[in-house]
Amino acid sequence: MEPTTALYRPIGPNELKLIADSGYREFPPRLPGQPIFYPVLNEEYATPIARDWNAKNSEARIGIVTKFQVKTAYLAKFEIQTVGARVHQEYWIPADELAEFNKNIVGLIEVIAEFRQ
Repeated sequence: MEPTTALYRPIGPNELKLIADSGYREFPPRLPGQPIFYPVLNEEYATPIARDWNAKNSEARIGIVTKFQVKTAYLAKFEIQTVGARVHQEYWIPADELAEFNKNIVGLIEVIAEFRQ
């Protein structure tokens, strides 16, 4: 079996519906004005985004953390970006590469936490 890397994505309920519509197999295309898809490398970083940002700013007042596995060999073409403290690490996936990124997800996208405001 090919090695995989666990990634996390903090989302809101609208994005979760689109993920569910795909059978929990892919992330939806980015919206206009969103040129980058940002999966993060750890739950410690994803949790406060979902809890403190998504839950406070979504219409439904819900923030969600997802976890999924991506082929490690595919991720090797992207640099890990550190955008604050050492824990604030993420990949910057160009929106036009999201379909290929989705093809490299192994298994299903899981919901691992939900926060309500």
